[in-house]
Amino acid sequence: MYKVFADKLLDFAERHAEEIARQWCKSIRTSPRTPSYHSIPEEECFPQAALFYRNLRRLYFTEEPYQEASDYFTQYAEARNAEGIPLHEAIYALIMMRRHIWVFAEFQALFISAADLYQAVESINRVVLIFDYAVYIVTRKYQELTK
Repeated sequence: MYKVFADKLLDFAERHAEEIARQWCKSIRTSPRTPSYHSIPEEECFPQAALFYRNLRRLYFTEEPYQEASDYFTQYAEARNAEGIPLHEAIYALIMMRRHIWVFAEFQALFISAADLYQAVESINRVVLIFDYAVYIVTRKYQELTK
């Protein structure tokens, strides 16, 4: 049952990757928690989230979620570090990526019935796991890069 909802959510994220990413970019470019992003043009910050939303299915359904997340988020950490984004802002940007999936899906009425909500709750654990790995991997990589 959770795979049906996960497919629905992941299809939605892929189909609307650009729209979700634009909303994410707008949020981090104005948030007081991410001042380093304020001067980054939208066309430069937008691809970070769009790429993630288009690749979420691969991260979600992989047999080895930690390894797949490690490959993906190590590159994310290297790129953000090279851009001069402080670690705490890079982490908050990830938190906002996760949040914008759910906010946009809810706004688009992806969760209509009680069954949809139940399936959404079941899927949240896997998405949270991906982001838990992301925070760990990004933090570890930033530490390596600052040594």
